[in-house]
Amino acid sequence: MSHLLHLRTFLEIYRAGSLTRAAEQLGITQPAASGHLATLEATLGKPLFLRQARGVRPTAAADDLAQAIAASLDHIEATMGAARARSDKITGTVHLIGPAEYLASRLTPLLKPLVAEGLRFRIQTGNRERIYAGLDGGHADLAVTASRPDGQRHGFAALETERHMLVAAPDFAARTKGRSVTAEFLATLPCLAYDETLPLIRAYCGHVFGRHPEMQAAATAPDLRILLAMAEAGTGWTVLPDYLCADALAAGTLVNLLPTNAGPDNTLYLVWNKAALRHPRVVHVRDRLLQALGRTPSGPPSHAVR
Repeated sequence: MSHLLHLRTFLEIYRAGSLTRAAEQLGITQPAASGHLATLEATLGKPLFLRQARGVRPTAAADDLAQAIAASLDHIEATMGAARARSDKITGTVHLIGPAEYLASRLTPLLKPLVAEGLRFRIQTGNRERIYAGLDGGHADLAVTASRPDGQRHGFAALETERHMLVAAPDFAARTKGRSVTAEFLATLPCLAYDETLPLIRAYCGHVFGRHPEMQAAATAPDLRILLAMAEAGTGWTVLPDYLCADALAAGTLVNLLPTNAGPDNTLYLVWNKAALRHPRVVHVRDRLLQALGRTPSGPPSHAVR
């Protein structure tokens, strides 16, 4: 058992690039993590990391060892976590992070039965950088992201695919009557965007028109629900994922400005910190969420270790 513990500590250090961060994620002290590593290095007769001013750098021996053990060790921990989740009363806190709109519309409604079981949730929102910083820093157990995760660092499963749609209120849409809706024409009308870089708008225009727009947003808000409300009020046009604007389209408070042109599709993923799977509550919540959405854990072969 001690050998498994030392290998787990090594793998966490390897992935985190830091003794301190690895110790935090394992729930042990830094001296304990350092002791595990020293014992393993003594057993192997070679150094595994080079100490640096900030963190550690793996040696070639560490690369070889991680490649050899990561898949098996991750599988053992996930299997044990799942077994404990089936046999124990699940308690504790699970930390979730993701885009506010998707969490509110699709994921958090699924938490009701889990809260009824006695689990607690701490939910954060943020952009891609904050989401991955939360996972990598051990501050989040599970995350939702619209960018394909790196299977070397995280486990993940596809949740669902969203389609981006160009929408506006009916009165606003009347301005397009008799006009071809092009990137140039849209640039003459006020647009509503997530931020100044126009992320969804740029992706949509690139996909549909083959070019990025030359425009500045009339209003920005880092929450697509605000853009939805502003679009319904007739403030301007915007690009939104279909799951978020479906009710407004059905009610007629928004219209699709280009119904014959399919916008880009985007896959949303549930992502987990592999180290968090040692906690039965994380495995339980992950599996219940995936089951509720008709999905199963997936991803690239886990020989990818970083």
